[in-house]
Amino acid sequence: MSNLKGTLESISLTDVAQLLHVNRKTGMLQVSSGKASGVLYFSKGEVIHAETLTQRGELAAFEILEWVSGQFEFLSTQVQVPATIRRTVPDLLMDSARLSDSRKRLHTLFPRLTAVPWPTLPLARLTEGLKIFAEERRILPFFDGYRDFQDVMKASGQNDVAVLQAAGILKDAGRLDVLEPDAHVTVVAMKTGLFKKGDRLELPKAMEGWWTALGPYAHGVKNLRVIWPEGPAVERVEFVSGLSEHLLSVPRELMQSWNLAEGSHVKVRPAP
Repeated sequence: MSNLKGTLESISLTDVAQLLHVNRKTGMLQVSSGKASGVLYFSKGEVIHAETLTQRGELAAFEILEWVSGQFEFLSTQVQVPATIRRTVPDLLMDSARLSDSRKRLHTLFPRLTAVPWPTLPLARLTEGLKIFAEERRILPFFDGYRDFQDVMKASGQNDVAVLQAAGILKDAGRLDVLEPDAHVTVVAMKTGLFKKGDRLELPKAMEGWWTALGPYAHGVKNLRVIWPEGPAVERVEFVSGLSEHLLSVPRELMQSWNLAEGSHVKVRPAP
């Protein structure tokens, strides 16, 4: 059993975990799937801890157990890790299956995690008459019309299922719109001089009208979130006439600090 290894295409992690459970094995089940990797720690057949690159404990175990391609290897060794998982393997696998089913359903309802959830009622009235749990209530303040689903997950510390479940309850009640305010633009260097300071970004005037027609931005857009390969940044923006459509005018100093060349393509959307 110490040399148990294989591919997830030939045997599922559920079957491997059940095999280790029945044989009361202690050690580490190392799993890799593409660029993702993780470890399930077993003690006398029970999973007591799990780790991935981004998660610890049960959330990490659920993430690993959903992988359907890749490799695994079990190393029989003593484990000295905090016991973050205290349920039996059958319970863990059952909840993992439920979570997987929920994820598939919710991702059909919300296919793009780059979309922005926007509640159409004030937070104080948002949940009136709805059955919503405390965990989901803690997520709702992050639905601000500026964060996309990925941002909400990061800010709230909740996984995609929890965030999408909260959004689904509101959407079913007709209290949530899902927006796609991202615009793809091309970077050009801003021409500055004595009367024009490079202290902002500039976009064509037509884009302001498109955004202010959307509920969260009806009172105007003052700041812009710029998303490019090295990460997002927020800067003040002005909308100007005479700038060609789909161009983003950026001060040269910012272009240098962001390592952006003229002609680069980036995504932008309003920021608070």
